[in-house]
Amino acid sequence: MNYGYVRVSTREQNEDRQLLALHGIGISAQNIYIDKQSGKDFQRPSYTKMVRELKKNDVLFIKSIDRLGRNYEEIIEQWRMLTKEKQIDIAVLDMPLLDTRQGKDLIGTFLSDVVLQILSFVAQNERENIRQRQSEGICAAKARGVRFGRPSHPLPDNFEKTCLRWKQGEISGTEAARICGMPLSTFRYKALHF
Repeated sequence: MNYGYVRVSTREQNEDRQLLALHGIGISAQNIYIDKQSGKDFQRPSYTKMVRELKKNDVLFIKSIDRLGRNYEEIIEQWRMLTKEKQIDIAVLDMPLLDTRQGKDLIGTFLSDVVLQILSFVAQNERENIRQRQSEGICAAKARGVRFGRPSHPLPDNFEKTCLRWKQGEISGTEAARICGMPLSTFRYKALHF
């Protein structure tokens, strides 16, 4: 049986490119598993379900090694578990050298292992570079005065007077929040920091 695995990092990303490649080689839609989640580890629902379905001599197709994951050690571990323990074959469409159906002799296995290690390293390195660029971008934006998070709303005009009445025990917190037109938790937070 042939299976396909597709992964994109976020819900906003589009998996069409990977699906087209898998459909193009004849993988049926019901045998394609899709995760919209980071490749930092293998705790992904569709991946876990797919691994349970895989049987000896099945073939797993993926578009590129970084779609499998972006953690060097875990990619190597998963590859070995799938090919040795589950005894399935894996074919990486963008890298014909990573096709365990080919070259099952000692040299072929050695070459596949070397290529797998290099590409797994590159996938993890790219993940770390993405995180570094993201962090640098956030720092640069903050330096330019960009504010992150929810925009703060100005306090109502009657907040100071109402807050004073609440602190003096004239009115309850619930009544003070109602007068100011804000949730009780927001009123209490703002009053404690006023």
